[in-house]
Amino acid sequence: MNNTRFATALHILALLADSEEEWMRSEWIAGSINVNPVIVRKELSLLNEAGLVDSRKGKVGGFKLKKNSEDISLAEIYHVVKNSEVLGKKNLNPNPKCPIGKEINQQLDGLFVEMNDLLNRNLERKSLKKFVEQFR
Repeated sequence: MNNTRFATALHILALLADSEEEWMRSEWIAGSINVNPVIVRKELSLLNEAGLVDSRKGKVGGFKLKKNSEDISLAEIYHVVKNSEVLGKKNLNPNPKCPIGKEINQQLDGLFVEMNDLLNRNLERKSLKKFVEQFR
C-alpha cells in the first residue's frame, strides 16, 4: 500500500480508543493528524460502514468506537482501507516474447498472495487496544 490510508485510519481509531467513552469531532482528530478534516471524515465514513465507529450529529456529536478496542484487530482496519497490494502493482504489459516477461505476472501472483497472507496473519495478532497501550 503506497499511501497513508492505513496510518490515517489507525491514528483515528487510536485516538477514539484512547478516549473510548467520549464523542470526538472530526476537526479535533484532523488537528492531531495534521490533515484536512475532509480526509478524516472520508476515513470515518468508511470505518462507520465497516462497523468500527459510531457517529452522532449535532452540537454534542462526533465519533466514537462502536466495538471495544480489544476486539478490533489491526487486520480488520487494514482491510477497510486497503486499496492496493502490499508490494504494489504488477506491470500490465510485459513482453510476451521474453522468457521472464511472459511468466512474470503468474510468478508475482504467488508472491503477492504469500506476502498478503503474512501481513494479514501478523496484523490479526495485534489488537487496537494493544497498539494504543504503547503510547502510555
